[in-house]
Amino acid sequence: MPHLDDAATPRDRLHPIVFHGSMIGIVVFLIYTMTFTEQAGAFFSAGLSWVNETFGWYYMLAAVAYLVFVVVISLSRVGNIRLGPDDSRPEFSTLSWASMLFAAGIGIDLLFFCVAEPLSHYLAPPDLAPESHAALRQAVPQTFLHWGLTGWGMYVLMGMALAYFSYRHRLPLAIRSALYPLLGRRIYGPIGNAVDITAVISTVFGIATSLGIGVIQLNYGLNFMFGISESISTQVILIVLVVILATISVVTGVEKGIRRLSEFNMLLAACLLVFVLFQGHTLTLLNGLVLNIGDYLSGFLFKSFDTYAFAGDEAQQWKGWWTIFFWGWWIAWTPFVGLFLARISRGRTIRQFAMGALLIPLAFMMAWMSIFGNSGIDMVTSGLTELGEQALNTPQTTIYTFLEQYPYIGITASVVTLLGVVFFVTSADSGALVLANFTSILSDVNHDAPIPLRILWSAVIGLTTIALLMAGGLSALQSAVVITALPFSLVMFAIMFGLTRALRTEKDKADARRLVAATGDAGNWKERLDHALDTSNRAGASATIEHALRPALQQFAEELRQRGQTASLSEEQIDDEPLPRLTLQVDFEEVQSFVYQVRPHRMRTPSFLPVDDDYYLRLDVHLAEGSLGQNLNGYSRGQVIDDVLGEYERHLQFLALTRADGTPAPAMPGSIGEPPESATM
Repeated sequence: MPHLDDAATPRDRLHPIVFHGSMIGIVVFLIYTMTFTEQAGAFFSAGLSWVNETFGWYYMLAAVAYLVFVVVISLSRVGNIRLGPDDSRPEFSTLSWASMLFAAGIGIDLLFFCVAEPLSHYLAPPDLAPESHAALRQAVPQTFLHWGLTGWGMYVLMGMALAYFSYRHRLPLAIRSALYPLLGRRIYGPIGNAVDITAVISTVFGIATSLGIGVIQLNYGLNFMFGISESISTQVILIVLVVILATISVVTGVEKGIRRLSEFNMLLAACLLVFVLFQGHTLTLLNGLVLNIGDYLSGFLFKSFDTYAFAGDEAQQWKGWWTIFFWGWWIAWTPFVGLFLARISRGRTIRQFAMGALLIPLAFMMAWMSIFGNSGIDMVTSGLTELGEQALNTPQTTIYTFLEQYPYIGITASVVTLLGVVFFVTSADSGALVLANFTSILSDVNHDAPIPLRILWSAVIGLTTIALLMAGGLSALQSAVVITALPFSLVMFAIMFGLTRALRTEKDKADARRLVAATGDAGNWKERLDHALDTSNRAGASATIEHALRPALQQFAEELRQRGQTASLSEEQIDDEPLPRLTLQVDFEEVQSFVYQVRPHRMRTPSFLPVDDDYYLRLDVHLAEGSLGQNLNGYSRGQVIDDVLGEYERHLQFLALTRADGTPAPAMPGSIGEPPESATM
């Protein structure tokens, strides 16, 4: 095996246990499904039926619980906490961010199901007369249920936890990190490795299954437009081409390749949506959209808990192949989509992240599914029975037959095929990036995995999809992926509990800051004014470090050590910073350490200050949560001790609060300095 981390910095490298464990699991499963295709299909189909019959009720409860949790968290006081240090800000614009989360979260399935699923619910509902007014009324809202708030609540839960623990506490960007409040440093051992290996295998098979289904639709589209044969060989060529495009995209990174592809795709999808809206019965479709939204919202609780307990075997079977299958599929995809959402959401508050990731995709999905779905139902009720038969039997062909009823079929069919290709690519490239990050040890959570590893995972996704297509094992794998969601749903509950503990700690910190006022005085009013207007150059900042900061922090640390505390002072020279960082750390057993760090920042001089220099240096105070926005330039030794003592008292008050309510703060790592043990997993 070549050293895949050579292209990155020396400390960004392959995680051998997770990588090789995942590869072994993937190969073993592929050999089984490809060698014993029929037996594997029967085995996993029976397993899926058993899960539906035995745990269907549990899936329904769990799906709602995840959604309620993220909504409550986002609307509470802790919703203002940033997914990163307090001074961090979003890396991407809202439009770019929304495009990427939507492309990764739904992708090509948007085309596969937009006409076929509403028609299926209209023609074959679980507990209503087919093609009745009642079936018509519930067809699109039922589709909303499967693609709406509930599923995105699962993605948001995982993305929120991963972004919080990785970007705020500098833990590895991996599923194991979300379990830190429960397992502590054990996440770096066998338990954490097992969780990440499971996540990698689930992600590979989930993406491969979706791509396998999607390539069948793309093949039909090319046959529809150009007469290209529908065959395994054509589908293999399509997969190879898509993997090449995905590799190019993932090599260029999130900022360029993935972001630009996602924005292009959303623009193209919006244009197609507007075309269908204005080429159809526009007012009827708009009225239908409003009605569908109302029915979805008013019936949300009822539908979310409707287990069809007394509706007979056919309704139970329908629930298994639709609602339970969807909930299992969403859960199985949470490691992949959750990590990708975390990767693109650094700097947003919990509330911004949760509300945006819930409501933005919901709004577009409702417009898309309602306009396409109601248009398709109208065609069937007007006599196009062929479209209904395709929805029930060959759903991948439905979108093209649907578009044939509109003008400019050559253009619209090309647009749909191009949409499918780009959705295909965005799923593969974001998947390769996530898998590479899962199987890497990164020195900084802001890094992405080495490029050779991204290329390798892109190839693995393509080869897995090809192997399953050629062996006819997609159906077995589809069932297996949903079955694996059952144990992983328990991991998600553990993540909920761990995140609750960590966020409660954040709340206690905020309470402590309000309860304890600074005990010192930064000097008389003239000195305070000097600090406010300070624009020191390098020499002035260096003098403050030499004569005030370093001796003050040394004296404070020494005094703490004499009183039995574990205190240390360290210095670190960062390449792009003009002066060294000073970090005072006081460690406590089983609870959070106190960290007081001073960072030099080169800032452009404000135009309103009468200073000739274009730049000046700030000596900013950073705690574990991020920057305080406080400049220590010009402080005396006594003033520095006063300031650090005030922050130390607040930390002690925070620890006292957590002990008082019976929930000691977990010993979370801080958000500054090196990621704890991330380089030694």
